[in-house]
Amino acid sequence: MTSVTSASYDVKWEKLPDDFILPDDPVDNIHQPALAAALTDSLEVAGQLSDTAVTTTNYGICATVNGKIVVKAPDWAYIPHIRVHKEEIERSYTPQLQGEPPIIVMEFLSDTNGHEYSIKPTYPPGKWFFYEKILKVPHYIIFEPYSGLIEHYQLDESAGYKIQSSDDNGRYWIPQLQLYLGLWEGTREQRKGYWLRWWNEAGELLLWGSELAIEERQKAEVERQKAEVERQKAERLAAQLRAAGIEPEL
Repeated sequence: MTSVTSASYDVKWEKLPDDFILPDDPVDNIHQPALAAALTDSLEVAGQLSDTAVTTTNYGICATVNGKIVVKAPDWAYIPHIRVHKEEIERSYTPQLQGEPPIIVMEFLSDTNGHEYSIKPTYPPGKWFFYEKILKVPHYIIFEPYSGLIEHYQLDESAGYKIQSSDDNGRYWIPQLQLYLGLWEGTREQRKGYWLRWWNEAGELLLWGSELAIEERQKAEVERQKAEVERQKAERLAAQLRAAGIEPEL
């Protein structure tokens, strides 16, 4: 167990008791699983997830605040390094005790009130308060899937969230990942609409596995066509040589 005390609250980083009943709330946004999976997919394909890095979705991140267990389950989060076996964090994750805090958490807005903007400090604290003041997550993303609105909040020098402006391409730089996060419109797995996507520093889109497979098939087809053209050229040349009474060397 590790702990830290501030002027207003005492935070302890303790493992969640085995008999603690985690909330079994249904996912309040039907797009959440697809959006979260897409974010992780392209990171995996690009080799951006090390063996000790973890992405989570609707998964409990815990702390004990003023003697009470607090569990929040962001729609998506990136934890850069865990210090325990992944089997030990199947139910939940306690930063500081089991590894580093998330460097980015995301919430996808829905028609229901998910308290994404709640700064309520009393038990149970709001999501915003928990991410900003307890976990001190450097980047908090709030995404509205229907309109494509992205709000990027970053911890400033006063340890408070400050909204960030996008670059000329409408993207946001995440220095800890050395990647841009931005908006993309299109279709994946029968869902048509807005998606959060990653771009590298050179502005190249990180592909999903399905996109990479299509790209590789297209490259293979181009190579096949090139080989076929060369084969036909060789056959024509051989025919010309035979017509001239010369047996070509095969």
